[in-house]
Amino acid sequence: MPGGVNSPVRAFKSVGMDPLIMKRGSGCRIYDEDDNEFIDYVGSWGPLILGHCNPAVVEAIAAAAKNGSSFGATCAREIELAEMICEAFPSIDKVRMVNSGTEATMSAIRLARAYTGRNKIIKFEGCYHGHADAFLVKAGSGMLTTGSQSSPGIPRSITEHTLLCKYNDIESVKKAFMQFGPDIAAVIIEPVAGNMGLIPAEIEFLTAVREITSMYGSILIFDEVITGFRLCYGGVQNITGIIPDLTTLGKIIGGGLPVGAYGGRREIMDRVAPQGEVYQAGTLAGNPLAMTAGIATLKQLKDGELYDRLEVLGYLLAGKIRTLFEAHDLYYTIKRLGSMFCIFFTEEEVYDYESVQSCNTGQYATFYRNLLNCGVYLPPSQFEVSFISSAHDLKDIDITLEAMGKALDMMK
Repeated sequence: MPGGVNSPVRAFKSVGMDPLIMKRGSGCRIYDEDDNEFIDYVGSWGPLILGHCNPAVVEAIAAAAKNGSSFGATCAREIELAEMICEAFPSIDKVRMVNSGTEATMSAIRLARAYTGRNKIIKFEGCYHGHADAFLVKAGSGMLTTGSQSSPGIPRSITEHTLLCKYNDIESVKKAFMQFGPDIAAVIIEPVAGNMGLIPAEIEFLTAVREITSMYGSILIFDEVITGFRLCYGGVQNITGIIPDLTTLGKIIGGGLPVGAYGGRREIMDRVAPQGEVYQAGTLAGNPLAMTAGIATLKQLKDGELYDRLEVLGYLLAGKIRTLFEAHDLYYTIKRLGSMFCIFFTEEEVYDYESVQSCNTGQYATFYRNLLNCGVYLPPSQFEVSFISSAHDLKDIDITLEAMGKALDMMK
C-alpha cells in the first residue's frame, strides 16, 4: 500500500512516527497489534459517537449480516434511514445514499451545476470536501498536514471553475460574486470546519452567504459529513436556523460503516436519475449493513440525552486542558464545540486557513508522541479534530488530563 496506508493521515507522517496498526476497540479505548491500550479521541475520525463496539450497533449489524450483506436492490432499511434523515433535517425533502463523503459532495456539486446550468463553484480555503478533482484546491485535512496546496493529476480546465474564498470573510465572497456571479452554480462550505482544526463559521458570515447565494440564484451546500448528528440530532443548520439548499452527510449516519448521503429540496433532488437526468449510481450504495448500523446509532441519539452528556464532558475536558496548559505557561488556543475539540499550538486566535498556519506543528508532534506514550490517542495531525464519544466518562477525562500533564512535563 502506498505509504503503508489506505488514507494519508493514517501514516503518522506529520508527527514523525510509523503508523500504528490497530487490532480492536471497545468503548472509548483502542488497542494496537502489540496490545498497547489508548483512550481514543479519534473515533474513526468522527463516526463512532457511541464509542467502539456499541452493543446495540454490533447486535444490529450481526443480525443484518445473517440476511445478506448486499443485494444490489432496494431494501427496507434504506427507506427507514432515509426517513430518519429527512425527519431530522427540515431542509431535506429527499436523500440519496452513497458510500463516502467524497461521493456525496461530488454528486451534490454535479447536481447543483445541472440544476443551475452554471459551471463555477466556490469553496473556502482550508475546508475539505473529499478528494474529488474540483475540491483539491487549498484543501484541509491530509493536504494541509502535508503542506500540499493542490494535487497533481487534476486538469486546469477543472480547477479553473473552483473559486477560492476566505473562511469567515464575507468580503471575499462578495468579490467573487461581483466578478463571476451569473456563472456560480454553488457555494459549498463546512458550517463548522473540521479539517483545519476546529473552526466554527461565524453566524453573521453564514447568514450573509445564505443571502448572497439566494440573491444570485446559486445553490448553498452545507457539508455536514462531520457535523451531521454530531452536535445535535440533525446538523449545524438546526442550531443556527440557516437553511442550505443541499446537505452532504456521512460518518455518524453509517454507525462506523462506509456511508455517505446528499439531500435537499424536492425540486432539486428530483433532477437525480432515474427521476431526472443527473446520473449517479453505486453498487453498494445503501447496503443493508451500513443502513442497519446507521439506524441503530440514530435511535440512541434521537431523544437528545446523549448530547447533553457529551456537552458536559466536552465543557469539562476543554476547560481543564486550558487550565493545564496555562499552568505550563502555554497560552494556546483551544477550541471546543459540543463533543468536538482541538488544541491549536499557537497563541494567535484561529479563525481561518491563514491563521491556522501560525501553529507550531513540530511542537504538536512532540506533544503527540509523548501523549501516545502515556496512553492517549489524539489525531496524528495538528489540523484534525478530536472527538469525545458517549463511551467516555469522568474517569477517562481525569486519566487524559493526567497523561497530558506528563506529556507537557516531558516537553519541558
